[in-house]
Amino acid sequence: MVALLVALLIGLTLVVRGGDEAPPRLVPRAGVDREALLAFSADRAADFERRAAAGHSHVLYGRSPGGVLVAAERTAAFRDRIEAATDGTSVDPGLLEGLVLLESAGRPEVIAGDDAAGAAGLAQILAETGMNFLGLRIDLAASRRLTGRIASAQAAGDEAAVRRLQAERRRIDERFDPDRALEAAVRYLVTAERRFGRDELAVVSYHMGIGNLEAVLRAYAGVDDGPPVARVVADRDLSYARLYFDSSPTRHPAVMRRLDELGDDSQNYLWKVLAAREIMRLWREDRDELERRDDLHTAKASAEEVLHPPDDTPRLAGPDDVDRAFDRGELQPLPVDPGTSFLRVDPQMGELASRLEREPELYRGLRPGALALLVYLAGRVHDHAGGAPLTVTSTVRDERYQELLRGRNVEATGGYSLHTTGWAFDVLRRYASGRQAQAFQHELERLQGLDLIAWVREPAAIHITVSPRAAELVPALLEEARTDDG
Repeated sequence: MVALLVALLIGLTLVVRGGDEAPPRLVPRAGVDREALLAFSADRAADFERRAAAGHSHVLYGRSPGGVLVAAERTAAFRDRIEAATDGTSVDPGLLEGLVLLESAGRPEVIAGDDAAGAAGLAQILAETGMNFLGLRIDLAASRRLTGRIASAQAAGDEAAVRRLQAERRRIDERFDPDRALEAAVRYLVTAERRFGRDELAVVSYHMGIGNLEAVLRAYAGVDDGPPVARVVADRDLSYARLYFDSSPTRHPAVMRRLDELGDDSQNYLWKVLAAREIMRLWREDRDELERRDDLHTAKASAEEVLHPPDDTPRLAGPDDVDRAFDRGELQPLPVDPGTSFLRVDPQMGELASRLEREPELYRGLRPGALALLVYLAGRVHDHAGGAPLTVTSTVRDERYQELLRGRNVEATGGYSLHTTGWAFDVLRRYASGRQAQAFQHELERLQGLDLIAWVREPAAIHITVSPRAAELVPALLEEARTDDG
């Protein structure tokens, strides 16, 4: 009886919906408050931090000397010394360990560049900062001489001389002494935490500098001088997550200007330290998971395979699969009105379709979540900078199309391409203005910080892969297209 009732209900549903009627086409929704859609909220600050750490972790996997597993093993060897240095202070040993992994990958003799005046040692301390702020013993002239002799001994393969000279350098330049370097890093973080009143702001200042961070915080609060910065931070509840995620070219633009003027990646430093802390946690508690993430991160130039692991992600093998995905609503066509989507479709998109006996339009679509994020990205860039729409040069492909493309485009990926999943698209690196380019870059970094995309800069385009979590954006950004009868 129950089976009969279910069958009747299914039949009634098909009648009401018109039988095998195709799923509705989704188009950009009008009147969306994009500013509010992914806005920071204080009650979700921890979630924003976790997302930012995940979104900015790729650099540690891709660039750690010797690989992240080797770097984690080197860093873990200093854990007892890290705990000793932080004992009795407010500094979290896990944060300091993450800082060491990020700064030196656990190498106490490393120098950034070839001049000992630069960042050096386990905690990568500048000679000037070490001498004038942290009270380290540093004979810079002697350190430079010994550094040159160490390099010569290494070139000659004289390891005994290398060890002897390094021991001598540690005595006259305490940045190369792991215990002294860790103690100095702790002194810096304790001093900065007293200045700002928050431990994560102290970590930000380790790379940005205390004075620079204070200027950024005051710019956000609109308080140039007057009360101490710690009071400004407390009164405004200024976590770094708030400052970072609540600033844009049109919202707190003075913050963006100051960050851009730094000319480095200081604004993302905290997220990388948090990512490094997570790597060290996995090293001790879940080595298999760390190895799995390492494999996924190092497979491509971005974290795209972390978002869509090849073993778990369906791919489109041929044109018929793309057709069926459109028929089922699993793929949605790109918007055609630049005035509402702020997107332009490159007329060459799908140009190889004829070789598969298909029309180019077959290769102009995305999964609904990826389409929603693309619409959000283009809309936000327009909100910030106006101007011409962004040009989308590539979206979904199938594996047969991908093989044809590889024969004529050196940038086309062999093997597993995220384009064959419907979750990736490319945006032309040709902008209406410098302001639009800046706005686009800001949104890329913010969406990466929300762990919603992975992206990489290619010669002609920005290749963007969208997280499955972006499907949550669909109801807010897309709606069913209206039929002729309304």
